Amino acid sequence: MSARSATTTGVRRPVQIAAAVVAVVFLLVGILGFIPGITSHYGELSFAGHHSGAMLLGVFAVSVLHNIVHLLYGVVGLVLSRSPGPARAYLVLGGFVYLLLWIYGLAIDQDSGANFVPLNNADNWLHLALGVGMIALGWALTAVERARENRTA
Repeated sequence: MSARSATTTGVRRPVQIAAAVVAVVFLLVGILGFIPGITSHYGELSFAGHHSGAMLLGVFAVSVLHNIVHLLYGVVGLVLSRSPGPARAYLVLGGFVYLLLWIYGLAIDQDSGANFVPLNNADNWLHLALGVGMIALGWALTAVERARENRTA
């Protein structure tokens, strides 16, 4: 089945489903970052920077900017999940962005102005897991689909 026929028949490929699920998780995280109680120290939520004392689930440093980025990442993922190629690109390229963010988080002083997102140790390790996981999903699900197509061809 070609990518075109999968899209036009409404059949969603595994890579599209994975991209949509990841996107929905980002949307939920972005929303939850604005909910007092789920985000502890909500009164300390600032627009950006390391001075934001708000903590999603009491663990992950968040700010208004951080939450907005999650929401935008989710919207972009939902749009790109509509076709297999863009869905794969969302997962793989998005994963690389998270790996870069992980490296950035490790390299900066968390108490400096360079920590504009804000990031803490929990964020850093989550970004590593997200980066590796998103890349693995994008590559593996595409490889499985290609192998399936080669067997039927």
